[in-house]
Amino acid sequence: MFQATRRRLAIWYTAVTAVLLLLFATGFYFYVRNTLIDRIDDTLNHVVEVVERTLVIEPIIFGTAQTKSQVNIQASFRDSSDSVEDDHIDLEWFSPTGDLLWSTLSEPLNIPINANRTGETVWVINNKLNSEQNYSLRQVTQRVEIGRQVLGYLRVSHPWFEVTKPIRQLIFDLILGTGLTLIGVAAIGWLLSGLAIAPVRESYGRLKQFTADASHELRNPIATIQTNVQVALAEPDIEPQQHQQLQVIERLTRRLGRLVDDLLFLARQDSGILQQQWVEVPLDALLIEVIEEQQAIARHQNLSLSLEIIDSPKLEDNFTVVGDWDQLARVFTNLVSNAVQYTAFGGEIEVELQVPVKNKRNSSALNSVLQIKVTDTGIGISPEALPHLFDRFYRADPARTHSSAAGSGLGLAITKAIVENHRGQIRIDSQVDRGTAVTVTLPAHQSAEISL
Repeated sequence: MFQATRRRLAIWYTAVTAVLLLLFATGFYFYVRNTLIDRIDDTLNHVVEVVERTLVIEPIIFGTAQTKSQVNIQASFRDSSDSVEDDHIDLEWFSPTGDLLWSTLSEPLNIPINANRTGETVWVINNKLNSEQNYSLRQVTQRVEIGRQVLGYLRVSHPWFEVTKPIRQLIFDLILGTGLTLIGVAAIGWLLSGLAIAPVRESYGRLKQFTADASHELRNPIATIQTNVQVALAEPDIEPQQHQQLQVIERLTRRLGRLVDDLLFLARQDSGILQQQWVEVPLDALLIEVIEEQQAIARHQNLSLSLEIIDSPKLEDNFTVVGDWDQLARVFTNLVSNAVQYTAFGGEIEVELQVPVKNKRNSSALNSVLQIKVTDTGIGISPEALPHLFDRFYRADPARTHSSAAGSGLGLAITKAIVENHRGQIRIDSQVDRGTAVTVTLPAHQSAEISL
């Protein structure tokens, strides 16, 4: 129990730290990425401004009148190609109609003109020798004009890998750093959770010891009271009123004795000091005894209580398990008595013992299990109560029971502890007003040496 709690604390601590680290890494990633993009856009805009200032604009003269202006491409870009090559920047000059007139690129990009000073990322598909080579560019396009006349378009491009290369390195560093940090956090969380839960473990140990000691000390006084009450009830000249009061005392004392026995059993189970007599237990014979013991109560309530044993001829000693006879008898006595208690007058209770279908194909004793299913047509259990049925002192809506008997809420907790101690499993399925089915699976045992 404490190991599971410690594990959950460490997992929660690591998960919360992981979320915080993820948020930090994501924010840091986008901050660096946007910073790199902004720096490239600033560089491209600066190149646009420099090139735009160095353009050589010449007038176009028809006759004696100047009508328009034009850019002298050779004079304007003569020195630009060498200066931008070192910065991995390419220039393109387009006519006012969008025709490419000059470029530092070896091949035209075939990308339409889109005036944009804020920068944009474009993908370029290069078809060459029947092979495709895709790459991306960061571009800024400036429309150059004098007055209302558009002289042309200047487009400046920068390889996108200049951004993605440091970004990829940043992603790798963030993943590596986050992973190593989480490993360290998980180790520290496991250590801190162990330190935090140590006082709880110590307190719980003292509580278990107190419960065991108190239960053990209470057994003798309760047995003494019950014996004295029974002796008093055997007196022939006792008054009727006193006889009734003594019967109430005897009934309450018997119930208190069962509660003390249950507490003592759970305390010893938790402490690991429970003495067990491991033997080969034939479940079919054990269930027959349990049914016989509960049959009288079932007939009194007009209930149909039956046992069905589904035999498998492929296996020898079909229904033998290794365990404690008394504890296993207690398990199925609890289950059958609960079914009897919570089944209305005239209902049906069926106990079924079999080898599950998936295990019948395998005749190996090491891999086979036995399944015991207790089904009733009783009042059922609400879906809200199902997850808490095995909690100690939990009783699912006691007002629904038609019986006057009041349990302590420890029966199913004890049942689960015994089943798990026998390396088995227990499951409860129920529908309100339809009935309940309790399934117990235990590992089968066949003619093997018992390990004590």
